[in-house]
This record gives sequence, C-alpha cells and structure tokens, in this order.
Amino acid sequence: MRYDTLYLWYLADPAAPRYVGVLQLVAAGKGVSLRYGQQWLKEGFPLSEDLPLIDTEHMPPGRLAGDARAVGAVDDARPDRWGEKVIRFVNKPKRASLMEYLYYAGDERFGALGVSTSETAYSPRAGGPLPRLADAQELSEVVAKIEAAEPLSDLEARIIAGGGSPLGGAKPKALIEIDGQEWVIKFFNNEPVDTPLIEHASMTLARKAGITTAETQVIRLQDGNAVAVRRFDRTPGARIHSISAGTAIRAATASGAEPEMGYPALARILRRTGVSLNDTHLRDARELFRRMVFNILIDNTDDHEKNHALLVVSPRENGRLKLAPAYDVLPTNSGQGFQEFICGAAGQESTLTNAMSQFDAFGLLAIEAAQEIAYVIRVVSGWREHFAAVGVTDRDIESLAERIDADELRSQRENFDPSTYEAAAVKPKRASPFSKTGQR
Repeated sequence: MRYDTLYLWYLADPAAPRYVGVLQLVAAGKGVSLRYGQQWLKEGFPLSEDLPLIDTEHMPPGRLAGDARAVGAVDDARPDRWGEKVIRFVNKPKRASLMEYLYYAGDERFGALGVSTSETAYSPRAGGPLPRLADAQELSEVVAKIEAAEPLSDLEARIIAGGGSPLGGAKPKALIEIDGQEWVIKFFNNEPVDTPLIEHASMTLARKAGITTAETQVIRLQDGNAVAVRRFDRTPGARIHSISAGTAIRAATASGAEPEMGYPALARILRRTGVSLNDTHLRDARELFRRMVFNILIDNTDDHEKNHALLVVSPRENGRLKLAPAYDVLPTNSGQGFQEFICGAAGQESTLTNAMSQFDAFGLLAIEAAQEIAYVIRVVSGWREHFAAVGVTDRDIESLAERIDADELRSQRENFDPSTYEAAAVKPKRASPFSKTGQR
C-alpha cells in the first residue's frame, strides 16, 4: 500500500492520544510536510523551533539533494537505517518512500509522536507485544537472517516488525522488554572486537567522567554478547517528546543559512532554551563539553547529529530542553583524527586545542574548561584497567590501544596543562572612556 497522506499524533499519555496534524508527501516524494490541526493550534505547542503554531503547511528543508527528510521534529519519528532495512526486508512496501518508513515504523518509535492512518482516532500500524529478555537469542538469530538476506517465518517477522529502532544508525538492533521497561538490544555484527561489551565498558567509563549515560547491561548469547540500552524517552505510563541534536540545530538556524552541526552550536541552544530550574541548562552545557572531550580521547568519532538527543520535558514552557543521557558512546577504533560533530574553530579536528577554542559557547571560562579536560583525562587514562574489570579481553584491549594509546591521543592526555589557562580566568576590566588615560 502507498501512503501519500498520514496523520500525526502526540502520545505523551499513550492512553489519551492527541491529534497534531496532517502529514503530506511533498517535493517529488523526497520530503514530508506538516499542517497543524485547529485544536492543536489552540492547545498544543511547537514540536520544534522551526514548527511554530501557525496555520500553514510547514515544509521540509529546501535543499533535498541528499536523503529524504521530514519537517522539523517529525524527522525524528522515522526509523534509523537499520529500521529502514528491516522494513524493506520484512514489510516489503511497494514504494519505499519516507511516508512508508514513517508508517511501518509502528507504535514504538523514538519520542512521543505517533503516525496514524486516521485523523479522528489514533490508528497506528498494528504490532504485537515487545519481545522479552528470554527472546534475546531468537532475536539475534532473526537479525542474522536479515543480515544474510535469508527468509523469515511469520513468527520471526512479527518479532522484529517495525525495525525496533529509536535513534541510532545501521547497527542491528531491536526493542525488547526487561522487567517491564523498554530497552534497545544491539547485536554483534561480525566485528573484529566484542563491540557490545566494549560499548558497555565505554558507557560505564563515561559515568566515571561525570557524564550522564543511558543504563546499559550485557546480554549473554550462545555465540557472543549483545548490549541492552534502556530507553530514556520512556517513563512508566508515559512518553517524552524528544528531538535529535540535528533537528534542534536546524530548527535554530536562520532560513537560508547552513547549520553548524557541532557541540558549540548545541551548547548555545541548551543555554538559551534549556531547563532553567536549578541552572540545569548551564550544567547541561558543561556536561556537553565533557562529552565532547571524552569522545575525542577515546576515539569515538561516530558522534554524529543523531547520536545526541534532547528531551522536551516542559513543552509548553520557555526553557524546556534537557540534554538526554549519552548513548552510542564507544571507540570507533578508526584513528581518523576528526569527529563527525564540529568541536571548535578547527572544525571537526580531534584535538584538545580545538575543544578549547570555543569554550565560551559552553558558558565556561578558560580555566573552567581546562579543569573539565583535566578531569576527563584522569578518567580516560585508566581506561585499560576499567575495560579489563568489565571483562573486555586482553586481545580487544590491545586492539583498542592501537588508537586510544597511539601518540596522537596519548600525547594530548600527557601534555595538556590546565595551568596555562589560569591567566584567562579573570577578565580584565574595561578602561573607562572618561579616565585620564582615555582623554586626548
């Protein structure tokens, strides 16, 4: 079946869905627009900064030469690349447009938005109950079949239906229920190291560096490990409206300007529109700086716009965005020397000098930023011992060390001196234009 028109709903309370508006396939099938319904215009809120409560058809970005894109926050309701792969393999839509992907993603998509075939009642694509932890082995076998393009039974198709993919990328994954809560389970993908265990080790190391991370646990399978990540966009009986960093940055970028996908731009958004209670927005910006430094030092260069997220915790209030827990944090073991996200004046360059170049964007003084770096360095310097304690093998540790402890990163840890930034801690007073030295 082909879908040119669908309907968007808000599911903060899944028991009481609220109609948001109509979605239309536009731009020769390469984008999806949104027009708010009249009731949402009266009682709703802008889903993202670029979707104000105006009675008009909000269109996706004008430059659609690359991938198809839905408008504003709606784009985060689509499945990730793995989810799209599952939909093509299992559901076999006659036309694999963005609208089909939005529909077949089902009812468990990222955030609190839902897609329905009706504007009068929330009618999503039907799905069964989530697989449970006991089904992890079967899930891994279904994933392997999809990777190998082998046919699935009806039961196997149902267990993976919808792709089960909140924010992420192309890695095989599925949704699963553990002790009544929703988790994302990620599987080993014929990689040279035990990636699931390394992700768990990296996430727990990040917590030692003062970084809020999504909860993880290692799931033992017959032929290896999987890692489960607890969803941060769900609370008991409720869903949290959430947007990716890419959506937030695009929404804050002036029309016609090129968005600067990076940590400084995201930090400015947090300071401007973050939760102000107890200075949460300032603490979030500081933590984002810490995350940037941690990613640089552990060689996590896969820090793209979809691997950072914001929770819209108070949608009807100013100052509503909260930095979501970190996820997908692990060494890429690439040693490429640049991040996916911009770090500073030198763009994506993976250096502490670059990280320090725009410290003020994070609301920090130079010495405060330098102290944050020194703290992260102390934690990362003990990465070998931490990974070993978690159970990462010596062979895998040595493989990761070829990048993390290579001269390019090790020398940065060893040579960084925060005391060189102490002089910049006190800003010099501006001379009065009426002082004697200012007179002519």
